[in-house]
Amino acid sequence: MEILAFGVQADEKPLIEKAFADLPGGVRCLDVFLDADTAAIAAGHEVISTSVNAQLDAEVLRTLAVGGTRMIAQRSTGFNNIDLEVAERLGLTVARVSYYSPYSVAEFAWTLTMAVNRRVVRAANRTRDFDFRLDGLMGQDMRGRTAGVIGTGKIGEAFTRIAHGFGMRLLGLDVAPNPVCVELGMEYVDKDELLAAADLVSLHVPLMPATRHLIGARELRAMKDDAILVNSSRGGLIDSDALVGELRKGRFSGVGLDVYEAEAGLFFLDKSMEAVDDDTLARLMTFPNVLVTSHQAYYTADAVTQIVDTTARNIKDHLEGRRGENVLVPTAPAP
Repeated sequence: MEILAFGVQADEKPLIEKAFADLPGGVRCLDVFLDADTAAIAAGHEVISTSVNAQLDAEVLRTLAVGGTRMIAQRSTGFNNIDLEVAERLGLTVARVSYYSPYSVAEFAWTLTMAVNRRVVRAANRTRDFDFRLDGLMGQDMRGRTAGVIGTGKIGEAFTRIAHGFGMRLLGLDVAPNPVCVELGMEYVDKDELLAAADLVSLHVPLMPATRHLIGARELRAMKDDAILVNSSRGGLIDSDALVGELRKGRFSGVGLDVYEAEAGLFFLDKSMEAVDDDTLARLMTFPNVLVTSHQAYYTADAVTQIVDTTARNIKDHLEGRRGENVLVPTAPAP
């Protein structure tokens, strides 16, 4: 029984092959992403593994079910790309990776923060041309400034520890305080107070209906003109069009985006020889104070190894009739 893995990156492939080596039938890795055009490839495979940018809507799920798929093992924590209600009606088991190294994402969020704060990309581009002027490269000290952390789970906590190391004032927003963050000196406030006071706002919450456009036009207007905004969680947390509108007014010291709300079909792919018709993304790329990366915050050897090892365990649980803690939708008879 061969397992089919979609959307496998070159660096990820040997880790997946190693982790899946003991599973019956082994694994075949594909670099194409699962969507309506590629779902038919899964025919005859009981178990498939998908990446975070897979499109698992009702149409794709029906194609998978008709082709004999019974289990979807997603290699990510987020699952907003999966229609879980349809999966359950079709009798598909869906599992995710509920935990992996929070430091990978938190450290990358800080990488974005410091890159936009200290104008690292602009400086590197200049020095490649032997232009060593400092004009336009002035940043600011983080010590003594205020970090607003929206979402203080494992990743938000790791981000907060780093902010504490910089000597920052800590403000948090979450449904419940994290005792570790409180011990570090974090004060939990409402969203309006956090946005108005923070010199740095970093997002670490999942994407769901209640959090879509958590940072919209009103929230962006409430932020300081010279604030830094970083999103390493999910693109849909920020209203991208509203962000462009504020950037056009010359606002914000820096914006670091590792995710983008319309990234499906773009991120993880080489589009360098194509005309990209996403005007909002193209406009974001033109601002000198904006840095966009390709959803790579999680992409360390430590984190990816944890992700693929957990995915392999999820598949093994399914094959041996166990329901593990990472199951989102249990196997149920189709209606």
